[in-house]
Formats: sequence, structure tokens, C-alpha cells
Amino acid sequence: MGISEPLEGGAVSVASGRGREIQQPCYLLHAYPWRETSLVAELFTRSHGRVAVVAKGARRAGSAMRGTLLAFQPLLATWSGKSDLRLLHSVEWQGGVPLLQGVALLCGLYLNELLVKALAREDPHETLFDGYDAAVRQLAAGSPPAALLRSFERLLLAQLGYAVQLQQDTLGAAVVPERRYRYMPEQGPVSVQTDDAEDPWTVHGRTLACMIGDDYSDPLVASEAKRLLRMLIQHHLGQPQLHTRQLVQDLLQL
Repeated sequence: MGISEPLEGGAVSVASGRGREIQQPCYLLHAYPWRETSLVAELFTRSHGRVAVVAKGARRAGSAMRGTLLAFQPLLATWSGKSDLRLLHSVEWQGGVPLLQGVALLCGLYLNELLVKALAREDPHETLFDGYDAAVRQLAAGSPPAALLRSFERLLLAQLGYAVQLQQDTLGAAVVPERRYRYMPEQGPVSVQTDDAEDPWTVHGRTLACMIGDDYSDPLVASEAKRLLRMLIQHHLGQPQLHTRQLVQDLLQL
């Protein structure tokens, strides 16, 4: 049976000898101060989903974790405990990814905020983790951010059980690029005869077709796809307030 370790200020952590997970691949999504010198860190792990851990003493100048608990860097973390808040024992930086800067950093912050608000804790999504890992590496390599964000948003919705129907309308007919469609969140695209510019759910069939291959080179396609995915995320995730997305949009119209 493990022994509980006291946290700063007299609080008691989870038992350090129970439920130990060793060197789990993960990324840091968010961290905030805890007591005087510690942090609470939200980790996105490949095998356990989103996990909250206490990094004791991580804010001290001499802490081994201070220089390794980095956002947008592949990590290996070891933690223990069974409660909602685990005890982080060690974190190892894996390297190989340049630090995000400028636009890439803002896009990375948006992805992190989206995951924190969309994912329940302890709900593994290995495919989504791999997609996030690829997105971070592509951002670091300077890939065009708009297409990357749309691709990840589609992947997130699919992994949460809300896959975007792009190939067929609600009657089973193939989407025709020349037609207009109104997207019904719980059903899919419905062909419409009139062009209602005031309806934000209305898109061209060409937009749906281009989204299949993540081709956003056409400005109209890019604009409609951005609007559609934003509205689907709001619909399915309960109107999340995504501050970083608004910042990115204000700066780059992504």
C-alpha cells in the first residue's frame, strides 16, 4: 500500500505508490501555479487521454522539472495515484521539435485550449494524440496553418463521435460540387434550391468535396470550411469560449 505524500500548505496528495504509470508519451496542454512552488499540469497522454498532475516544486529555480515541463514538446511522464489529481514523479524531454513561435505558437495554443475544453479526463484517444503530435511538428516546420487547423478540427470531431459527413447528403446521394447545401449537425448536408447568404450553415458542394482532401487553396472554400467547422464545434461541445481562436482569427483570419 502506498504512502500519501503531503503537499505544500498541508494538503494531501494521491498515494504515490498506487496506479503508477511509467514514461508515458504526452504533451503539456496547460499549467497553473499550485501552492508556493508547485504546478498543476494538464497532460495529453497517448494511452490515458487528458490527465491532471501535481508537479511538486516545479517552480523552484533548481527543479529538474522546470526545464523539461514544456508545451509543444514531446515528453515522457511518470506519475502515480488514483484520484483526479495525480502526483508527477518525473518528466523527460524527448526533443526533436523546434519551439513554436509567432503564428505557429498562437495556433498551438488554440489546439491546446480546444483539447482542454473538448476532452474528458481519462478518456484515451490514441488517434487524436497522434494527430496532435503531427500537427505540432507541422507547425514547427512552418506548414500553412489554416489547412492544418481545419484538418485537426475535423479529426477532433470524428474522434468524439461527430464525424463531418462530406461525401453524401442526407438522402444518400453523392454531394455535387455545383450545388448548395445546408449542413444539419445531427444529419449531414441537405441540398437546397435557394442561395441564402444569411444562413451560416449553407455551403457549396465544392467546399465539402475539397474538405475531404484538406484542400483549402480556394479562398471561398477556406472561408466556408472555417465557418462550418467552427459552428459544428460550438454545437457539439456546448458553445466553448475559445479565446486563442479569436486571437488567431483577428490576426490572420484563419
